Order: sequence, then C-alpha cells, then structure tokens
Amino acid sequence: MSFKAAVLVFPGSNCDRDCKVAVERSTGGHVDMVWHQDTALPSGLDLIVVPGGFSYGDYLRCGAMASLSPVMAEVVKAAERGVNVIGICNGFQILCESGLLPGALMRNNTLKYICKPIELKVENHNTAFTQGYPPGQSVWMTQGNADGNFVADADTLNAIEGNGQVVFRYVENPNGSANDIAGLMNTRGNVLGMMPHPDRAFEAELGSGRWRDPVQKPAQFSLDRRLNPCRSGDGRALFLSGQPLKALIAFVQRCDLGFLCSRQIKKQG
Repeated sequence: MSFKAAVLVFPGSNCDRDCKVAVERSTGGHVDMVWHQDTALPSGLDLIVVPGGFSYGDYLRCGAMASLSPVMAEVVKAAERGVNVIGICNGFQILCESGLLPGALMRNNTLKYICKPIELKVENHNTAFTQGYPPGQSVWMTQGNADGNFVADADTLNAIEGNGQVVFRYVENPNGSANDIAGLMNTRGNVLGMMPHPDRAFEAELGSGRWRDPVQKPAQFSLDRRLNPCRSGDGRALFLSGQPLKALIAFVQRCDLGFLCSRQIKKQG
C-alpha cells in the first residue's frame, strides 16, 4: 500500500518541486513529475497536483495555453474517473480554463501582485481534501499572485454556493474575489482549486504555525521542532487527499519514532 501522486510541469511552472516535496513529506508516498507534453499519466494515482507558477508566461489569459497541453486531456479523464486533483494558484487558473472548475481568475482588484500570509476559513470540511480540518477552522497559508480574483456570473455563483462547492473563504478578501472565495471544488468533490499555497505551509517550520502565534520566539519554535519532528503546518491535510490510511502509514514510517520513544523512556526512567 503506497500513496502515489503526480505533479504536472509546464513551461514556466515554478512551484512544481515545492509540491513534490510537500506531497512526499506529507504522505511519504511516491511522486512522479509529469511533463506537459506527455500523453499518459502514471497508473494507480491517488492525487494529481497542478502546481503554481507562470505557465507559458501567463500569455493570453493565465492558464489558457496550459489548459490545451496534451497532459490536460488525461487529467480531465482521470478526474472523470474519480481521481483527486488539486490545482494551486496557476493550477487553479488552469483547472478553470480546462472546464474542470467553474468561473475564472481575473486581475486582482488592486491591480497589484499580492504576496503575503493569508488567513482562510475552512468553509467545507466534508471533502476528501479537508476532512482533516475541524468545522470552521481558521488556517494560514501564503498568497502570491496578480490574477487571483475569482469571478463568475450570478447563476454560477448561486449554484456554487447552493451545492456547497466553496471550500475556503478569505477572512479578509485581498483581491476582490466574489463571495470571498479562495478555493472551490467541482460538484463531484474530487477536483479542488485554490489560490493560496498549501505547498508553502505543509510544515510548521515553513511559518504556518508561527503566523498563528506571532509572539513565539524563534528559539522556542526550534525547540518545538526538535521535540516533534512531524509537526504539521496548516497545508498538510490537503495533500492527504482522501487516502488517510495510506498517508498515515507512510507518515508514521517517516517520523523518527525511535527518537521520540527513547526520550520518553529516558524521562520515565
């Protein structure tokens, strides 16, 4: 039993390796990097990640050209079979342009590139991606985009809301997104797109934990990390993607349990 994932790579992707590391360290599984011109995906995938970046230089519209890459036809087929797919930032844009998700991502209403930590509310925890979060939990990730403003017509927005497709909302809307939408899924629930980056918040040492506790001293944070080498960041749960048993086994294997047990035995002795 092994967690298997694929991360797509387009010309201009710059978060593909971040996503690979995030999935590997979150699940302990195997990750294949799949070039955009490939016409087949690896078999037996639990998760497909469409990463952030500037595919094709963001020409025409962000994600428009990448949506026509040969590999995306296979991603659409896989999604139709029920394989879980997550698109992050530029990946969200590509999923919308591919028709896997409704709406579109337009220029931020500030007309500026936004790069900062961002607080999100988990709007729907009954999904394959968010079942690890308690209802209504607030999480911190990072935002880095110029075209993150989610738009859709009134009928589409009503359908999205009525179907419970909104997965994350901004606590403070940074870009004008309709209904504060930061992430949403398809009606089947196996395709998720989001602008904030879970790949930059999958371990606490990346800052996810510190943003929630800004007064924590770096020395104490370093000590916490040594005592708990498997401490999760807010983004990790998203990469487990409906395969908790596979991920849990790999996660336990990755942690240095011998180190933890020896400390406990020494303490009791």
